[in-house]
Amino acid sequence: RNMSSAGPEGRKKMRECNGLIDSLVYYIQGAIADHEPNDKATENCVCILHNLSYQLEIELPESYAQSIYMRRRNNSSNDKTPGCFGTRSRKVKEKQQDTPLPEEKSNPRGVESLWHSTLIRIYLSLIAKSTRNYTQEASLGALQNLTAGTGPMPFAVARTVVQKANGLPSIRTMLHVSHPTVKKTAVSLLRNLSRNTSLQSDIAREVLPDLVSILPESAPASDITCETTASICYTLYNLTQNSSHNTRLLLSTDGLPKIITISMNDSNTFSKASRAASVLLYSLWSHTDLHSAYKK
Repeated sequence: RNMSSAGPEGRKKMRECNGLIDSLVYYIQGAIADHEPNDKATENCVCILHNLSYQLEIELPESYAQSIYMRRRNNSSNDKTPGCFGTRSRKVKEKQQDTPLPEEKSNPRGVESLWHSTLIRIYLSLIAKSTRNYTQEASLGALQNLTAGTGPMPFAVARTVVQKANGLPSIRTMLHVSHPTVKKTAVSLLRNLSRNTSLQSDIAREVLPDLVSILPESAPASDITCETTASICYTLYNLTQNSSHNTRLLLSTDGLPKIITISMNDSNTFSKASRAASVLLYSLWSHTDLHSAYKK
């Protein structure tokens, strides 16, 4: 678990280690089958897989990159130093390519397992069944990492989470836990998922009211709450930017007064949330058909 946080070279060596990833997945599957999702070893296994999924899209071995991608992106990374937890995904503004992955292998091996639907379903199962905060956070974080890029792999993972594995109810539950970093990671995952236009109606229907409900009534009081609030605002921005229907849903859940309050905070310390709320308000105003509703 410690070694998997050692940076790009460490991740590369561990991904290439014959049987390592397969063994981790095998152990977690056994723990779930035995109804023991809360043991410490499972937590360690998930944390390792979480770290090995970090920047996976741009660190893929050339053989996989050629079969999955039309072109190899030469993204440079300015990310924070990776640890087991924390801000793990790149903030990517470009839209993801709507290009499906090649057909999944029925028996994935090694690095192939990291984005396979089998492991995605395992993460969702742990989110639903484990009560260990670190296990929940690592499972959410792994999905956050896998959906962070702009190519067909992140898009396919997002589609599996939302439509094939029905993962939104489990993620929605994590929005209401008391542990702040679990909540923050769940929101960050939803932010990544919400960038996919084909998934936005499903996401809005399932979690938009919950996102509004966890927005603070006033300016966030801590850094982590501020980051979570900013991510919520950007998720709502994605969901409402091209949809009057989703914007009406935001209005009907009384989100507007909260967003206005957050946007009016001038404190430099918490300007990230204020700026995100302001961007969201600006976008909401572009729905001219809703101006009279806003004024009311």
